[in-house]
Amino acid sequence: GCESLTSVIIPDNVTFIGYRAFYGCDRLTSITIPDSVTSIGEEAFYNCKSLTSIAIPDSVTSSIGDLTFQYCDSLTSVTIGDGVTSIGDYAFTDCESLASVTIGDSVTSIGDYAFSNCDLTSIAIPDSVTSIGDRAFYGFKSCTSIFVAPGNPVYHSGGNCLIETESKTLIVGCKNSVIPDDGSVTSIGSSAFESCTGLTSIIIPDSVTSIGSSAFDGCKSLTSITIPDSVTSIGSLAFVNCDSLTSITIPGSVTYIEDGVFYSCNSLTSV
Repeated sequence: GCESLTSVIIPDNVTFIGYRAFYGCDRLTSITIPDSVTSIGEEAFYNCKSLTSIAIPDSVTSSIGDLTFQYCDSLTSVTIGDGVTSIGDYAFTDCESLASVTIGDSVTSIGDYAFSNCDLTSIAIPDSVTSIGDRAFYGFKSCTSIFVAPGNPVYHSGGNCLIETESKTLIVGCKNSVIPDDGSVTSIGSSAFESCTGLTSIIIPDSVTSIGSSAFDGCKSLTSITIPDSVTSIGSLAFVNCDSLTSITIPGSVTYIEDGVFYSCNSLTSV
């Protein structure tokens, strides 16, 4: 809460940045984390609204804790060193200007909501990541590219979609997504395209059997979508707040529709 603090020099003998160390330092614009630092505590830079960039050195060998950089509104780029093993829940949530992030090759898990409501232009997942939490990536307006490094044992990418390989679930999409029609996707997961405001149309292939809850929630530019005969269930709030959607045809194959699927679709005239 040091509201007038604009810069900090951390000497090379510091090994630990503690819990809430710079919490709410609204005017802190820059900080250099030296290679001596091995651990950064939870909420260490929470609500540092003026911080524009951060580089986490390879020396940091623990996780980036929960809420560490949440609400850093001016943060535009982040480099996560190769020593970091996990990214905590809400670590970068609501960093609304965050356009670029480099995830180190030792990260194995990305927590719930870790990058939600960021403005990332692309997502690159290294082959080390084997766990991605609930809504870790959602709310992207500018994202046009999603890529998973070859050799990842749990996830792969296709058509600018992030897909869980074994379950064949599409877990993250973007405005440039083309859902693969090669059988690698059988389910569109919960919140897969949530708040993807740049998405105007999408073709769901015949391999898909279910559309998860909030799958297209808040896709305000989505004007058309075709649901194939293979789909049997549509989750709650799947198309809520799709303001530009004018009509939709639900095939006879659908036997289960949960609550609020088309809530606040104000332009919808026929179903």
